[in-house]
Amino acid sequence: MAQDVGVAREEGGSTVAVNTTTTLDNVKEAAGGRIGRWRTFLVEVRNELKRVTWPSQKEVYATTVVVILTSVFFGLYLFILDFGLNSLVQWVFRRFGGV
Repeated sequence: MAQDVGVAREEGGSTVAVNTTTTLDNVKEAAGGRIGRWRTFLVEVRNELKRVTWPSQKEVYATTVVVILTSVFFGLYLFILDFGLNSLVQWVFRRFGGV
């Protein structure tokens, strides 16, 4: 954050700049009250959204299919892994007399 430097004061033999106002304070003053700041915010949001590169319908469809297939794959993988480890633990308990 950029800051304006105000009065300088002596501290321990050296001159130290003291911050009096910040850029954020200046923006608040320039924008006016709460409604003015909201208006400025919404204008900036609209300008940012104009610069966004939105995906095409084909790209959205393709990435959706990839997400669904990946979710199914990992779901099945974790199910098989969980089933196998559970079977192994149950076998160890039966074999060595666990509870």
